[in-house]
Amino acid sequence: MSGCYADLLPVGYFHVVFTLPAEIASVAFQNKAVVYDLLFKAASETMLTIAADPRHLGARIGITAVLHTWGSALTHHPHVHMVVPGGGIALDGTRWISTRPAFLLPVRVLGKRFRRLFLTRLIQLYDAGKLAFFGSLASLAERRAFLRHLAPIRKTRWVVYAKAPFAGPEAVLAYLSRYTHRIAISNRRLISFDEKGVTLCYKDYRRDGPERQSVMTLATDEFIRRFMSHVLPRGFHRIRHYGLLASSSRKANLARARALLEVSAPPDEAILEEPVDLRPPCPCCGGHMIIIETFERWRQPRAPPDILMPIPEITS
Repeated sequence: MSGCYADLLPVGYFHVVFTLPAEIASVAFQNKAVVYDLLFKAASETMLTIAADPRHLGARIGITAVLHTWGSALTHHPHVHMVVPGGGIALDGTRWISTRPAFLLPVRVLGKRFRRLFLTRLIQLYDAGKLAFFGSLASLAERRAFLRHLAPIRKTRWVVYAKAPFAGPEAVLAYLSRYTHRIAISNRRLISFDEKGVTLCYKDYRRDGPERQSVMTLATDEFIRRFMSHVLPRGFHRIRHYGLLASSSRKANLARARALLEVSAPPDEAILEEPVDLRPPCPCCGGHMIIIETFERWRQPRAPPDILMPIPEITS
């Protein structure tokens, strides 16, 4: 994570979440690559546009975005988590503009912009023949039926959630390492499995307090179906960077931000990197060898001889 640490600025970082309504999630399930990509683009463009608006922040911001497609019960629930620095570079490049201590951007404004942008481009994808519909959604292949399907969510509030800033760079790193490598369910949530199915714990967000922590048992095939539904299309990038953190100009933008903040650059990344692993790779799978036992110097085993000496025949 040394590279990530070097990219962090000495400012507060916000956690923002963009979530798709259930009506769109069903379409996304049958068109994962196209709709997930649109989710990334619409959410990031919404953030960058509203942040650049002088009525709000009036600055260019940076975004690290991570796609998650699951709810706590392994249901299909596509949403994007974002980590956003608490400020940005002024549009004329002359100063750093900080956000208010616990406020990034108005979530209602973000939600309206996100809804309009996403629906407009989703219909464009439909008209371009980029969407396919099967099974229970087969009727949406007819344009009027598709527009009727979208009608209820044109006026509903789309959920954009912004949390207070993280408590320092270490918390940002802990969050990134946890969320960027997270899968639909971790081992600690699995309670048991037997001929009845798989028992797991999950959060029921319709309840409050201790009752939110619930337990459910899924038939084995249903558990596998839910888990496999979150496998992303081949080659799809679930972590993306935008604005000041876009790969093409990240180093220059971060250097400019540090100059405006009047802070020095972090130590050379080479110093922060972990030591090179000198262990030889496994001859079978190519993975890293794991030390399972260390012998005392005077008891170290000897390797077999390179050439086996022939055993002389014994004649009577």
